Amino acid sequence: MALQVEWLRHASVRIRTEEGFTVYVDPWEVSGPPADLILVTHPHYDHCSAPDVRKLLGPRTTVVATPAAAADLRRGGVRAAIVEARHGEPVEVEPARVLPVPAYNVNKFRSPGVPFHPRHPDFAGYVLTLGGERVYVAGDTDVIPPEVEPPIDLAIVPVSGTYVMTAEEAAAEVNRLRPARAMPVHIGAIVGSMADAHRFAAACRVPVVRPGE
Repeated sequence: MALQVEWLRHASVRIRTEEGFTVYVDPWEVSGPPADLILVTHPHYDHCSAPDVRKLLGPRTTVVATPAAAADLRRGGVRAAIVEARHGEPVEVEPARVLPVPAYNVNKFRSPGVPFHPRHPDFAGYVLTLGGERVYVAGDTDVIPPEVEPPIDLAIVPVSGTYVMTAEEAAAEVNRLRPARAMPVHIGAIVGSMADAHRFAAACRVPVVRPGE
């Protein structure tokens, strides 16, 4: 894989091309070189952090965020080009292309009938095309009717359970998608552990990028 992909913390991931184009996904309590592109999947605090986005801004950073997340970032003092993500509407940030897709719960509820992540424009995953690769960032979701189809070079999926797919559910979805590689996230803070990541890897039929690799 030409892209360098690194799990940072929780659901935060950094993706870099060989030429240095740098993408962050849901940066929260992380640091690093300035971003060219930041993707924010939804407005929950552990995914949409204005202080973290501010410290990663460079002179030409573009932020792609769902509408509520974009509003939160603006209120939090993020002074950058912010593009509001709309499901099914591609965003071009050269050399990247970002396609927002739905992400939502079907069997994880905060109270009867009330999901943690409803099917709503404020909650998204992303298909990132960059450096000749296609990366699926699932966002905070359960296994849902297919929104993304192969080919996928890397699938980044949550594995913690409670608010998102369990490790076993995530592995089943990865095995359906058949990406070249998969990466578990939503671990190491709040909910989700390295044990979840290991169970996910054991159940996957594709190579897994483990945290720290």
